[in-house]
Amino acid sequence: MIRTENLTKKFKDFVAVDQVNLRVAAGEVLALLGPNGAGKTTTVRMLTSVLHPTSGRAYVAGFDVLEHPEKVRASVGVLTEQHGLYNRMRAREYLEFFASLYGMDQENRRQKVTDILEKFGLNKVTQKRIGEYSKGMRQKLALARALIHDPPVLLLDEPTSAMDPESARLVRDSIKDLRSADRAIIICTHNLAEAEELADKIAIIRNGNIIAHGSPKSLKRLFLGPPIYELRLAKDLNGYKLKLPKEIHITERGLNWFRYRVHDPKKINPQILKSLLLQNIPVLSLQEIPQNLEQVYMQAIMKPKNTEVFNAP
Repeated sequence: MIRTENLTKKFKDFVAVDQVNLRVAAGEVLALLGPNGAGKTTTVRMLTSVLHPTSGRAYVAGFDVLEHPEKVRASVGVLTEQHGLYNRMRAREYLEFFASLYGMDQENRRQKVTDILEKFGLNKVTQKRIGEYSKGMRQKLALARALIHDPPVLLLDEPTSAMDPESARLVRDSIKDLRSADRAIIICTHNLAEAEELADKIAIIRNGNIIAHGSPKSLKRLFLGPPIYELRLAKDLNGYKLKLPKEIHITERGLNWFRYRVHDPKKINPQILKSLLLQNIPVLSLQEIPQNLEQVYMQAIMKPKNTEVFNAP
């Protein structure tokens, strides 16, 4: 649904995006992560045919962004960091105006606007002008505008910024509902927990280059190593000589607990439990220690420049 081939954008001597290669299939959500100025917004603008690539190609919903810009724009819904809302309008008037730009007939657009205002909890404030809205309400309205024509591709830049927790949860749940076999979504965000919750694939961009790409799980394994488990016992280990499988590597330990890495937990963890029970050592709990995307992100960003691209399956 979204495909780029060595996509590059230069502004005179400055390379904003440098040979970016991305693939987002229908039904997938890709989170594009990176520091400010990394090239995220420039990439999105090229995918919407707002900016022309200096070199390389990009295809959105099957259309070349250079050869078919109007069809590309009709196929995408875009939430930008600067919303460009018309403050003197009211929400219904505003959404109906954009629905008409997409060619929706009057009857269908009225019903669509009614449904989407209700979905985002804006149906009770339709008498207010947009300029009176809070930041969170304006964000929801901007997202509603991006969805008004039911596009097959969504490009969302910081979709939950400036939102209170309840509104942010509503938007995240809406994005989950929008995932379908016929739609692809790219989210640019600094909220790593949000990216991990929503995205099937992660792409980390730095200085215009994709430096890591893969699923959250595969990137964790690539950057952080095998999973870590913690085993807690009902009594202290003093006086016991543990007999444990040689395949594990103990990383930390206390009086009645220890943590270890293991490459094949489905095979080894049952062996550990069986061994402890045979030694009459009562087990209190065994659980995996969560590894988060922030650890992956920081390791990727700290890698020296011009290192290899980390592609995880």
